[in-house]
Amino acid sequence: MTTNEAKTNMTAEQKLQKLRELYADAPEIGKAALKNGLAMLTKELAAPGHAQTAGRIGARQGKVSELTVFLPFVPGGAKRLRGFLELLEGNFKAADAVGTVHDMRFVFVDDDTKILFATAYDGDFDPYIEDFAAKIPNAMDLWLCNFEGYPGMRNPKAAADWIAAHQIAAEAWYVNSPNLTAAETRRLEKVGTAVDEFLDKIG
Repeated sequence: MTTNEAKTNMTAEQKLQKLRELYADAPEIGKAALKNGLAMLTKELAAPGHAQTAGRIGARQGKVSELTVFLPFVPGGAKRLRGFLELLEGNFKAADAVGTVHDMRFVFVDDDTKILFATAYDGDFDPYIEDFAAKIPNAMDLWLCNFEGYPGMRNPKAAADWIAAHQIAAEAWYVNSPNLTAAETRRLEKVGTAVDEFLDKIG
């Protein structure tokens, strides 16, 4: 039995007892939060788990998976990528063309020696990378060429292996609507807009 399986088999009371043990030496603010938040915590601990795997690496909830990587820049890579991202001004049409991306974050860290890249996407890890290789290899190469050891998106297996080697799976992750794909979210947004316009006309 794995550690995660053991946690899954714990009752809410057992989890609560474990939490009390974990916070026995916490700062007073944490102890007070545990005591005052007991009602909500009990509900959370009693709820069924949502943790799944995104295939090779990463977490998944419902239809949505997460990917977080730390990538080391090649010399000049940080300046080049920052300039590229600034010129895009938030217009990620290439990501829209893939159609499975929920969000992306590019965070320059450690004095511009590395980037923290985080995203949420539909489906499993390997098909996700294959989709990028098939639909937008040039866009991927434009930003990933700025990192050490990047093999190029025209070799999707090598690219997937390289990304997986730099990925750090999330210890915990929350998705508001885990059963909606990116396409379904966009469709619902259009329906909502159409309904609002209709109600405005008849109102």
